[in-house]
Amino acid sequence: MDVKGIHLLIKVKVYKFLLNLMFVFTLFCIDRFSKIYIIELSEKTNVTEIYLTSFLNSYLVWNSGIAFGLFSLSNELTYNFFTALIAVINLIIVYLAVVTKDFRRYFFLLILGGSFGNLFDRLFYGSVPDFIDFHIGNFHWFIFNIADIFITVGVICLILAELLYKKEVNE
Repeated sequence: MDVKGIHLLIKVKVYKFLLNLMFVFTLFCIDRFSKIYIIELSEKTNVTEIYLTSFLNSYLVWNSGIAFGLFSLSNELTYNFFTALIAVINLIIVYLAVVTKDFRRYFFLLILGGSFGNLFDRLFYGSVPDFIDFHIGNFHWFIFNIADIFITVGVICLILAELLYKKEVNE
């Protein structure tokens, strides 16, 4: 490969890296703006619960635990341990996004965008603001946020891709 080819290859890699970075940053910003909006609305109105539809409310809660509020009542040492663990997992996801060369990279980036949003909140606020309250009648699902949606969709897509992609390769 000549010098021109190497320069083109580097430009393409940098361009792809910047696109991936922009994707993650956009997801992070969508999550941040949604949380800032809800927090500011709650502070201005002194209202933490807003009824939107018969199945969806906005209800601001501060989650100091991990997924679905697990370990919320734990002490500071446990909180710091889980925060450090989440940071390490983010580094692993960054690695997986870099080494994955097919469409699954975007699923890792989706998880990463959401995870960065929640990690930022853990570091900045000391807990994660959750505000989406989906319910059917009196049965309420766990309260979650936009970052949780990104993470969940990314994980589900990865699982489906693994199941379908492996099946496709084996046939």
